[in-house]
Amino acid sequence: MNPAASDDILAGLDPEQRDVATAPPGPVCVLAGAGTGKTRAITHRIAYAVHSGQVQPQRVLALTFTARAAGEMRTRLRQLGVAGVQARTFHSAALRQLHFFWPQAVGGAAPEILSQKASAVAEAAGRLRLQFDRTTIRDLAGEIEWAKVNLLDPASYVAGAKAARREPPGLDLTAMARLFEAYGEVLQRRGVIDFEDVLLTTVGILDERDDIARAVRGQYRSFVVDEYQDVNAVQQRLLDVWLGERDDLVVVGDPSQTIYSFTGASPRHLLGFTNRFPKAHVVRLVRNYRSTPQIVTLANTVIGSGPEAVRSGALRLVSEGAPGPTPLLSEHPDDPAEAVAVAERIRRLVDKGHPAAEIAVLFRINAQSEAFESALTDAGVPYLVRGGERFFARKEVRAAILLLRGAARGDDGEKPLGHLVRDVITGAGWAEQPPAGSGATRERWESLNALASEADNLAVAAPEARLPELVAELDRRAAEQHAPVVQGVTLASLHAAKGLEWDTVFIVGVSEGLLPISMAEGPDEIEEERRLLYVGLTRARRELFLSWSGARNPGGRRGRRVSRFLAGATGILGDGARTSATKASGGGRRSSPKVSTPRTCRGCGAELTSAAQRKVGRCDDCPPTYDEATFERLRAWRLAVAREASVPAYVVFTDATLTAIAESEPADARALSAISGVGARKLEQYADDVIAIMGGADPEELLEKRSDTSESAAKPS
Repeated sequence: MNPAASDDILAGLDPEQRDVATAPPGPVCVLAGAGTGKTRAITHRIAYAVHSGQVQPQRVLALTFTARAAGEMRTRLRQLGVAGVQARTFHSAALRQLHFFWPQAVGGAAPEILSQKASAVAEAAGRLRLQFDRTTIRDLAGEIEWAKVNLLDPASYVAGAKAARREPPGLDLTAMARLFEAYGEVLQRRGVIDFEDVLLTTVGILDERDDIARAVRGQYRSFVVDEYQDVNAVQQRLLDVWLGERDDLVVVGDPSQTIYSFTGASPRHLLGFTNRFPKAHVVRLVRNYRSTPQIVTLANTVIGSGPEAVRSGALRLVSEGAPGPTPLLSEHPDDPAEAVAVAERIRRLVDKGHPAAEIAVLFRINAQSEAFESALTDAGVPYLVRGGERFFARKEVRAAILLLRGAARGDDGEKPLGHLVRDVITGAGWAEQPPAGSGATRERWESLNALASEADNLAVAAPEARLPELVAELDRRAAEQHAPVVQGVTLASLHAAKGLEWDTVFIVGVSEGLLPISMAEGPDEIEEERRLLYVGLTRARRELFLSWSGARNPGGRRGRRVSRFLAGATGILGDGARTSATKASGGGRRSSPKVSTPRTCRGCGAELTSAAQRKVGRCDDCPPTYDEATFERLRAWRLAVAREASVPAYVVFTDATLTAIAESEPADARALSAISGVGARKLEQYADDVIAIMGGADPEELLEKRSDTSESAAKPS
């Protein structure tokens, strides 16, 4: 035991963080708001326990949701003098155990992991004589993933999906169950398992083999789970079997940052922790060290404006930072104008010395990225798009590191390290001047330039370092998924921004239809959209800009309104939020006609038992009454719109809603609004197209005309 080292670990922690670090072994629930130092608290807890002799580092398993977060945790622990702690994702920890215990439990080598489900889903569909496009195949793969993480198999899928009100694209629930079963048969024939099977199979082995379960529990005595609000059912089940009857468990999470419910994640495990462990020690971290008081006040206002259930579970942050500028909300006539205005403001910031890498543009859907890529390129501002493949997995990065590894053997120390690295990576595509274009070409250059910058940083930190030391540092970073900083403005979806932070953040497209997204239906989905905006707001350290546009294209009808989530923030953001927020809440809008949902089938009179049946007004056994050609035009239009927006087809309209439209044959927007599943936002977005298609319009010509109009409006006169 080293008391001096233990006391040093606690130095610099605030009272609540110290409470986390020193709480005795046993169940601990840390409710940690955004920017409150949760990673600092839990790494110091582990380090304090190790230095005070409470636990050996090899007996600790720290679980995260990303390899990047696990790498950061290992780095911080190493800085605290602690090595040997297993900081891993759930999948990484389970896969390691699976490979180790498979020969003992099953025999032979563990099966390979299927990298992507698409081909197996397509093969399964082919076995059932079903044909789908690539987008639908991807969505069906997502449905199988959702089922597995919720501990459903083909036999229990229909009941579970009904309870969750799932509507898989292109299939009813029974057909989806058959596809799910056929998918499993394809995996078995190929001798592979998918990523969800890694967790499920590990659970199965530990459940069935007491000797293996004892071995695992003997290895790991203490558990820490970060981002516990995002745990799904199978991850919780795996954690349960790892724990056994023990309770040395620390969970850390924030209900206000639950933004992955669509993948099966649920905050119920976090919120119900004290029910399971009544004697759990609960600590609330609310001191925000990241953002200015102005940003924190806006974030508190947005999350605090939700329903009582949301407000009661939210942590009210208290800013510990210095005051800063008031967040700004701006309105623009259309999307291109918004992108140009944002790019021009960023250009001015960079010209004044603001590092581009400390600026982010965040949006709701990836389809919004293109306009900002173009505008930043025109403004001469470097950028990178986050959310693609990992840095060290990129082809150009792997090629460059291979070249550096080869050159390391002949490094005679003649050239400065930075110059030498730039000479070497020229062979991988680096050039002194960045490419003028945008997109993938620019991203490749930025990736290679990040390696050059890393060499410069190493030369400053360790002047004697040469290529062998740089390669070793890059290898370590690759193992820990600790990518170097790419010197450019970050473009990212709000989901991809989770866990990150920047000095200056632009949140764009803060309008109804995007925040909340138009496909969000019901209070639970709407409130998840509120939490998503909250996550975006709390990414900013110093400056925060919000913007929205009244129309998609120049010259288009300005039918958008600012997001309802800003309704309570008029005292911060001004009258722009108040005026539009009133409209968004329904003020002055003519209400849609109420529709009485049929309870019996129009064909046979049988009772309709599901929401989908009641929506179309007939049971599954009765044939449809719509015109086949009209329905196919609607399907083709829906697919094209979904691709354009980079969303699943059912996000535009579900199959049941599309069928109801075809059978109801609405002749105008009012009739369309009477159909269940066509809310105000979807009516605003799609009414003109749908009515035109019902009148015989060709969907391809319709969308081409819209695209031509958009391009024409975007050209300078």
